[in-house]
Amino acid sequence: MTGKGRELADMMERRKVDILCVQETRWKGSKARSIGAGFKLFYYGVDSKRNGVGVVLKEEFVRNVLEVKRVSDRVMSLKLEIEGVMLNVVSGYVPQVGCELEEKERFWSELDEVMESIPTGERVVIGVDFNGHVGEGNRGDEEVMGKFGVKERNLKKMVVDFAKRMDMAVVNTYFQKREEHRVTYKSGGRRTQVDYILCRRDNLKEISDCKVVVGESVARQHRMVVCRMTLMVCKKKRSKIEIEKKTKWWKLKKEECCEEFRQKLRQALGGHVVLPDDWETTAEVIRETGRKVLGVSSGRRKEDKETWWWNEEVQDSIQRKRLAKKKRDMDRTEENRQEYKELQRRVKREVSKAKQKAYDELYTRLDTKEGQKDLYRLARQRDQDGKDVQQVRVVKDRDGRVLTSEESVQRRWKEYFEELMNEENEREKRVEGVNSVEQKVDNIRKDEVRKALKRMKSGKAVGPDDILVEVWKCLGEAAMEFLTSLFNRVLENERMPEEWRRSVLVPIFKNKGDVQSCSNYRGIKLMSHTMKLRERVVEARLRKAVEICEQQYGFMPRKSTTDAIFALRILMEKYRDGQRELHCRLGESV
Repeated sequence: MTGKGRELADMMERRKVDILCVQETRWKGSKARSIGAGFKLFYYGVDSKRNGVGVVLKEEFVRNVLEVKRVSDRVMSLKLEIEGVMLNVVSGYVPQVGCELEEKERFWSELDEVMESIPTGERVVIGVDFNGHVGEGNRGDEEVMGKFGVKERNLKKMVVDFAKRMDMAVVNTYFQKREEHRVTYKSGGRRTQVDYILCRRDNLKEISDCKVVVGESVARQHRMVVCRMTLMVCKKKRSKIEIEKKTKWWKLKKEECCEEFRQKLRQALGGHVVLPDDWETTAEVIRETGRKVLGVSSGRRKEDKETWWWNEEVQDSIQRKRLAKKKRDMDRTEENRQEYKELQRRVKREVSKAKQKAYDELYTRLDTKEGQKDLYRLARQRDQDGKDVQQVRVVKDRDGRVLTSEESVQRRWKEYFEELMNEENEREKRVEGVNSVEQKVDNIRKDEVRKALKRMKSGKAVGPDDILVEVWKCLGEAAMEFLTSLFNRVLENERMPEEWRRSVLVPIFKNKGDVQSCSNYRGIKLMSHTMKLRERVVEARLRKAVEICEQQYGFMPRKSTTDAIFALRILMEKYRDGQRELHCRLGESV
């Protein structure tokens, strides 16, 4: 697979293939990665020199992945939910001739375990390099295979026995094709059929065609087996997932954009420098001015960073290599063979050169001050792309049943977070006989707002009101006047704007446990930045009025709970070295 990812994606796009099982990836590790053109490869391998299996999905199916099982470097499976139907895709690679008997038995045992773990009512499609033949003809085995195989059967009927045991059908053998479109392996004078697609016998009617694609140069000896499958589903109306168009507030980092925004906002206010008193009017004017001056995002997905290097020269070279392979397969002369080998070497050189040039330009940009933030963003994006499940389409209810409809999934999330956030625990009264102290609260001063604004970090996710803290930093003194007046009105009236009461709750997977269980998600609320700014002002006042002991490490400036843990570990090591007893009391404050 090394150096072939983008070429593989290009072939899948051209051949309109949505799901592809690949073997002999020879990649070490177990994760997922983008290979370009909207395709994503889920793979597993323990040795970079042998074996390795994977499954490639088109972008629209990546969001449907519910579970990935990496059993070994020869067996892995994916579970997808498509319009309420569960589809399991299994990729396998049978040990070839010459491997130990124990390794072969282990493979069949692992494949059996995967099949037995799949509920009977779910669809299964298996794409496996069996390294063996089922043979031509189907006498005695009509229930699991057709009669359009190639050559004689071998592997002691292991493939056919597996199909009978698991009630599967060998799809390749049911469609009458020319032998050239049945042969999956071609090397020198050898022509045979070793790669197969299997499905449940009950679902064989959903397969309308299956054949071998010739003329592709991604794999040297093996050919791609393609089947057309139409799932019989009850079409459900599902909301189309769209990327929200956002105001490009990040442009305010540039002084010229910031100055233009201030001028246009002043014009929108009729030439006045002072902002209107009420929040609703001011917020709407700011949002409208931001959209006009700074623009909005396109709503499209970001460019695939993994394939910046893919250019027209590389694409043309790969096209010539593909045509040369087709020519060599049709007329196996020495001249055609040498031409194909030379084009193979040239494509490798051009791909390597294009990659090097693209990444040199990237590294040069990242070395600048402006590119430093891009480095962290790229790292986060790379980490996100490497995750198996990026978006949860189905969840489980209290009893462990899988919910697939959009309405039931939303109800379950609502139910879970309502219980989580409204849970009441018994509190122990620690201080007796202390009365509350009532006194007049002074008005909020401009310098308090200025200090709080300075402490607010930029570049944070925006709340539902779509006004970032960067806006107030850009507006300077005019913002100080408006915010001070606004916060004092909230203080006096004891009522904050309705827009501040709204928030967006985003469930973030904890990267452990069942991905379909709501309890394995952490709810993150995106709230109004302006409301958080007011909270900073109030928090600063409370810190002055409240005495906090030195032993408090959580939620304290210039302190962290990790510091306390580190100090405790050092203390334990010192006492252990001195062979002295150390008594620790661990308690949780309520």
